[in-house]
Amino acid sequence: MVGERRPGRWWHRLRLPVGVAAGIATAGVGFAFLALVAAFSLGAVTPAGRRRGAALTRRYATRLVHLERRRLSGLLAAEELPAANDVATRRQLGYLAARLLPGTLGVLAYAVLAIGVVLAGIVLRAAVRGELDLLDALAQIGVGAVLLLLNVQALASIAALDVRLARRLLGPDGRAELTRRVQELTTSRAGVIAAVDAERQRIERDLHDGLQQRLVALGMLLGRARRARDADRTHALIVQAHEDVQRAVQELREVAWRVYPSALDSNDLGEVLAIVARGSEVPVRIRCELPVRPERQIETVLYFVACEALTNAAKHAAANLVTVDIEAQDGWVRMRVHDDGVGGAEPAGRGLSGLARRVAALDGRFQVTSPAGGPTIVQAELPCG
Repeated sequence: MVGERRPGRWWHRLRLPVGVAAGIATAGVGFAFLALVAAFSLGAVTPAGRRRGAALTRRYATRLVHLERRRLSGLLAAEELPAANDVATRRQLGYLAARLLPGTLGVLAYAVLAIGVVLAGIVLRAAVRGELDLLDALAQIGVGAVLLLLNVQALASIAALDVRLARRLLGPDGRAELTRRVQELTTSRAGVIAAVDAERQRIERDLHDGLQQRLVALGMLLGRARRARDADRTHALIVQAHEDVQRAVQELREVAWRVYPSALDSNDLGEVLAIVARGSEVPVRIRCELPVRPERQIETVLYFVACEALTNAAKHAAANLVTVDIEAQDGWVRMRVHDDGVGGAEPAGRGLSGLARRVAALDGRFQVTSPAGGPTIVQAELPCG
């Protein structure tokens, strides 16, 4: 087991110097490519030649940028770099030109390291021959160790500069980022409107199919009690009417909570979910660890996510236990609802898709994992800066 782990540790330590060394080679290739592009641009005078030159430049610039991207992600552990095909040719050429700086710095760093190795060999030979006393040898070792640490720090700085250049020059520019943001806002606004309309239809259906029919039945029941001549019969009908009124009030309260959870006015999210859990048909375990109460709109969205997940677990999942975990970490509030049911929840369904739109409207992330056989995991993450 130890022999299997050791190569991984050594490779992890060598990734940075190997990545910088590979960057020196790719910088040389990039320099040769830029020189050829410049020469071809000056020599191509016909429109056909220019078009062919532009196509070739695009093709090979994309390949070189893709190679650099693989080097940065594989050796220097750089993440979230844009794909080469998503970057304009002019920006690719600019990046390849800027890459000459870390490549040159890498050459200087390794040249200094090579000189240091040669000097260390000279000092070691002199020490073996007895030409250096103990004090001089210790001084040389100390100086060499300091220079080695500085060289290692230089390699780390070159790697950081390399990654920073890629993110700055290959990432989306201001206009592209603004366009993307406008598209996201437009999509989320349409999603919110659709979610509101769907919620209105759901409330109307609940009022029509549930509360309205119950009130009609209650009116008929009171009419029967009014016409009854037997006192015991009248009393029984009034008792039944009273029970129906209580159920109607409860249904009305549930419908109102779907529109606006007023309990959040005086209680935090954990306390309100505990109230919901007491009325759930499935046992619910809640863990809410929020050091600071988030904004009201965040609590409201998380409330709806939890309620929808509990409803699905009770009606469709045949679950025996639902676990709700809420925590704050790194500027995000994260909710994870887990049930041990049969799974098979459809994220594109009306309820879950509406929740996804609610979460997206607050720049959050929403994910549903529900394989056949279970379990079902609903996760929502909302920024709470």
